[in-house]
Amino acid sequence: MSILSVENLYKSYGDKVLFDSISFTIEERERIGLIGVNGTGKSTLLKVLAGLDSSEQGSIKHANDFHVEYLSQEPQLNEDLTVLEQIYYGESDLMKVMRHYEKTLLELEANPNNESLQNKLLQVQQQMEQQDAWDANTAAKTVLTRLGITAFDKQISQLSGGQKKRVAIASALIQPADLLILDEPTNHLDNPTIEWLESYLPQYKGAIILVTHDRYFLNRITNRIYELDKGNLYIYEGNYETFLEKKAEREEQELQNEQKHKNTLKRELAWLKRGAKARTTKQKARIQRVEDMKETKFDTSSEQVDFQAGSTRLGKKVIELEGIEKSYGDGAIIKDFDYLITPGDRIGIIGPNGSGKTTLLNIMANRTSADSGQIEIGPTVKIGYYTQDHSEMDENLRVIEYIREEAEVIHTAKGEVITAEQMLERFLFPRSQQWTYIRKLSGGERRRLYLLRVLMSEPNVLFLDEPTNDLDTQTLGVLEDYLDQFPGVVVTVSHDRYFLDRVVDQLIAFEGNGSTRTFYGNYSEYLQQVTETKAQTEKTNKQNHQTKQPTRRKKLSYNDQKEWDGIEDRITELEDKLEKIKADIAAAGSDLEKVQQLYDEQRVIEEKLEYAMDRWTELSMLIEEIENENA
Repeated sequence: MSILSVENLYKSYGDKVLFDSISFTIEERERIGLIGVNGTGKSTLLKVLAGLDSSEQGSIKHANDFHVEYLSQEPQLNEDLTVLEQIYYGESDLMKVMRHYEKTLLELEANPNNESLQNKLLQVQQQMEQQDAWDANTAAKTVLTRLGITAFDKQISQLSGGQKKRVAIASALIQPADLLILDEPTNHLDNPTIEWLESYLPQYKGAIILVTHDRYFLNRITNRIYELDKGNLYIYEGNYETFLEKKAEREEQELQNEQKHKNTLKRELAWLKRGAKARTTKQKARIQRVEDMKETKFDTSSEQVDFQAGSTRLGKKVIELEGIEKSYGDGAIIKDFDYLITPGDRIGIIGPNGSGKTTLLNIMANRTSADSGQIEIGPTVKIGYYTQDHSEMDENLRVIEYIREEAEVIHTAKGEVITAEQMLERFLFPRSQQWTYIRKLSGGERRRLYLLRVLMSEPNVLFLDEPTNDLDTQTLGVLEDYLDQFPGVVVTVSHDRYFLDRVVDQLIAFEGNGSTRTFYGNYSEYLQQVTETKAQTEKTNKQNHQTKQPTRRKKLSYNDQKEWDGIEDRITELEDKLEKIKADIAAAGSDLEKVQQLYDEQRVIEEKLEYAMDRWTELSMLIEEIENENA
């Protein structure tokens, strides 16, 4: 049954047509993946469906009580609200009673002997019963726990960027909606959280339409693919894998139709040139038909990002790290880390958010100093560093000016000389767009432009920090093909499982408390080993449990108890540091060097804070488990 109908939607942006009279319907519980090259209008279409943007023509029809829940790429949360108020926002009876219930619980925890609050809780529990809200509350608690959200009374302004993203996701999933719209929901999430989200979304009661660069996620969630391409919308039944097969068939059929059309036109023109008279109405109509055929166009020009960039010679010595250690406050991020990077290496760095992945990459690039240890970088090494935030991009420059700042021309591996204008065209920036200001580009277009600039420097060692965020699936596919041919070294921090499987052959896995493990293979092979090891451990524990008298764990271990005793103070300390850094940034004014240094410190503190919050969650759940067992 259709819940939303879109008819003849038209929208343009300057000279560019985003939607050229597109029409489609969304059915109940449908799972739609929206894909297309960056800048084609995917996010704009989602905003139009959410009622946050308008179209020039067309209509969107749905029931009067239809509710849409929208998660944007960069969620705008109310900094003055608490986590609880943000998550249970809205004036529906269900949200109000759940908000009231959670708020009363928090008040009672702070004053457990307050008789007035105890009576108030009983009243709210009756209201929860009347609204049939217990199932919704249980589901909400599951979502919050799996996303690592436990500090309900904390203000949004006190959260790190990653924590804010998780709160926004939780808020979107908890709200009852007919249509859930997700724009890049996996950005900045670690792999365990993404895998949990994959298992949760199939149970969601409403329909879902999403944009994501994560191709495993796209393949496992969707049952229909919408492809937005040069103003047209193509609809494919099935998941991403099926889409790739059917798209190849469509493009092949389009080529055949174009060739057939050319042959027919050639015959018609030859007939006319033989001198056939055009005095009759029939002959005039034939001539008109030929003119019409000349105007017919076929969509056979496939926009491909063409990566061609040279690489300077790389010697035998690349990067060697010995005894590297890095700490912030009392917590170790990296402990006694040794690693030798050799020519041709393809290395992936993985681990939970806040575990130190970007810090390690910055140490390798000599952007951050280690507390101890040595790092040696070979004399021929030329690093190209693709960072997460592209904060170095001056948005007041024009596209061509930004690229020319790096190089006017590059030399490919084949010895060709390619100008900046030509490289921009290969990166889907036509001449007409090259004098556009960067601030007018979409987020994905900026990332693509930034990637081009990094490659224009002709590096022989590539550092990629979350390169898949905000890049479309087509660009990612070509980037992966480029990296296959890249003669230098690639070191990437990524949570994109598909990208890791395609690009790397060894992993540095952060396993908490500064410890790391090296694994030779790609991410799927690593995950398989972890799963098998866990299964073997569980099997051994089960056998031991069957043969030995079971013993209960009555308390935390010494180390866990010591960490638990100080973790709340540590979180407060990190929050205070974060507030001070933000104040220092505001006070630094136009001192760009100072501001950049403070931003680097802010990112490190945010990583530490997120890790501390994750540990608080783990330890609190462990304490609850021990208390339940002892009871």
